[in-house]
Amino acid sequence: MSLTGSDPAIHWHVERRGILVNAVSVGLATAAYGVSFGAISVTGGLTVLQTQVLSVFMFTGGSQFALVGVLIAGGGGASAVATSVLLGVRNAFYGVTMAPVLRVTGIQRMIAAQLTIDESTAMAVSRSVEHDDGRASRLAFWSTGLSVFVFWNLATLAGALGASALGDPRVWGLDAAIPAGFIALVWPRLRDRRSWAIGLCAAAVALALTPFLRPGVPVLVTAVVAVIAGVTAVRQRAAA
Repeated sequence: MSLTGSDPAIHWHVERRGILVNAVSVGLATAAYGVSFGAISVTGGLTVLQTQVLSVFMFTGGSQFALVGVLIAGGGGASAVATSVLLGVRNAFYGVTMAPVLRVTGIQRMIAAQLTIDESTAMAVSRSVEHDDGRASRLAFWSTGLSVFVFWNLATLAGALGASALGDPRVWGLDAAIPAGFIALVWPRLRDRRSWAIGLCAAAVALALTPFLRPGVPVLVTAVVAVIAGVTAVRQRAAA
């Protein structure tokens, strides 16, 4: 008897299992990062509750590290918030990409917006939207987003609660987590000479301004470099 008719079902079962396993793996991988954030946040002066609120409601690692990093360095609340918002803007662009795939409304849209992060978007777009009307992409998005959310928050809580036992974060090298987080955020985007040039120019501007401006402000100023590069690229395309 032919099993051809059941092939699509078998294929989907295998694909679904693979997606779920990958989602859990991504969630677990972010846990170590979350422990570092929780520990640094508490040892930097925030309470366990404040740290956990950041992970639940802000829920974007780069922005969270930026906020805490600026505050620990002595920067004001305004520059800390502005820096974190600047880094979180990319999630809005992810939302534009995912909206036609997820097709959600109401409360589901609010939840989807919260789960729209680097990992969930990357997992979703790696699946063919045309396959099964985007079913695999949607499963990848939701499973990865929920997995990262759960493990990130559990890890943050563990790091925050264990911060007092760790003592000085510099002893454990956790103080390096903030710059390491920025490097991890930027590194995948350095794919060509133009990206490297923009990155190096921004770094040079930040280093030059650091002795003169409050912590967090140099990072905001470097956004001008990206804006100039973007405008230049648009004009070059228009001229061509």
